[in-house]
Amino acid sequence: MIPRLRGIFNRFSASLQLSALRCVASAKLPTQHGEFDIHVFKSMLSTKAHVALVLGAIGDGENVVTRVHSACLTGDLFHSARCDCGRQLDAAVERIAEDGRGVLLYLDQEGRGIGLANKIRAYALQDRGVDTVEANERLGFPADLRDYRVAVRMLRQLGVRSLRLLSNNPRKLAGVTGEGLSVSERLPIEMAPTASTLRYLRTKKEKLGHLLSSV
Repeated sequence: MIPRLRGIFNRFSASLQLSALRCVASAKLPTQHGEFDIHVFKSMLSTKAHVALVLGAIGDGENVVTRVHSACLTGDLFHSARCDCGRQLDAAVERIAEDGRGVLLYLDQEGRGIGLANKIRAYALQDRGVDTVEANERLGFPADLRDYRVAVRMLRQLGVRSLRLLSNNPRKLAGVTGEGLSVSERLPIEMAPTASTLRYLRTKKEKLGHLLSSV
């Protein structure tokens, strides 16, 4: 009963946080790919800060090239070879720049939602032979705890109505619909496997249903 009650409490808490989510800071952000607008979204009920990078005018909000990217400190900042997150992030920004209009959401959901410390604990378990899904489960978590409702709320506040979504993850496609938001097209963002990412990518395909053709 306690796990069930905890689940109910967590869902209720997440709903309250979503209802209070607001853009709390905005500025121009010049990059090597052009000048973006950067917006920080927070809820007064949470310490998490989510970021939106917006290039060009959203206009009617239709068919906006969009990447919903969950934070990966090890891959995005330290260029870890365990995952393809950093390469996906770079490719997404480049794709948005090519289009001249788009949004990149950088969500504060490290380690598929289990947090940085637990993610490193999961790495240690992977070093002993388990895969990424098994590692999360041994730590007492589901394979993927991410909640994409925050992305829906952010995109709607930015004026987006439909997405050309850069993703290989069917769960993400389903998760970013609602509140008047839809996915008009899925744009693959597949990175070629390396010796150190092959098992990781196979696990994403076989256990998490990712649409990957190269593994």
